[in-house]
Amino acid sequence: MLKKKVYLRTLLFTIVFFTFLFLPAGSLNFWEAWIYFVIFLGSTFFINGYFLKRDPELIERRTNSIEKEKEQKIFQTISGISFFVGLLILPGLDYRFGWSSFPLFIVFVADVIILLGFLIVFLVFKENSYTSAIIEVTENQKVISTGPYALVRHPMYTGAIFIILFTPLALGSIWALIPSISIIIIIVLRLLNEEKVLLKELKGYEDYCKKTRYHLIPLIW
Repeated sequence: MLKKKVYLRTLLFTIVFFTFLFLPAGSLNFWEAWIYFVIFLGSTFFINGYFLKRDPELIERRTNSIEKEKEQKIFQTISGISFFVGLLILPGLDYRFGWSSFPLFIVFVADVIILLGFLIVFLVFKENSYTSAIIEVTENQKVISTGPYALVRHPMYTGAIFIILFTPLALGSIWALIPSISIIIIIVLRLLNEEKVLLKELKGYEDYCKKTRYHLIPLIW
């Protein structure tokens, strides 16, 4: 049942993703979008497939969770709209009307960094089975301080930022950097709100914060 639900959602997401990316471009010759499409969906399918087999509880938590925090609902709504409109539709329009472009090597470097972002997310899921799509503390949940969590407190957000920040470059659209940066700001606000909840509800998290000082980027913040 869980597999069917996950793959059905992923299929629906794939159709919407494809439509939002190529319809505004008005052409299937948008080769930057094809590379990005394969990387994004390929990584998503791989991660879902891997953890459906190795850790189905993690996938179930991420699939069935419903956000309860009011601030987090707002953050999720704004970032979701910004992603589809700003990072998919806008680059398609940019391609159609030729507003901007990047050199080939920048596009390819951006694609590699996006893959790195997905790799970070994968490593986070392997290290922390309690990783959820919402802000919550579940029964028997423990503080994870190993793997990527030894470097920063919110490594999944680090991976997400890599993906979001370099999506405009991968799609050859300088204008898409504007919504990209706005989404990153929302992620930071979400992160700060999440820490308030974890400090209040997750035993040992305060000590972990003292030990692991950086939120997202080692040696910077």
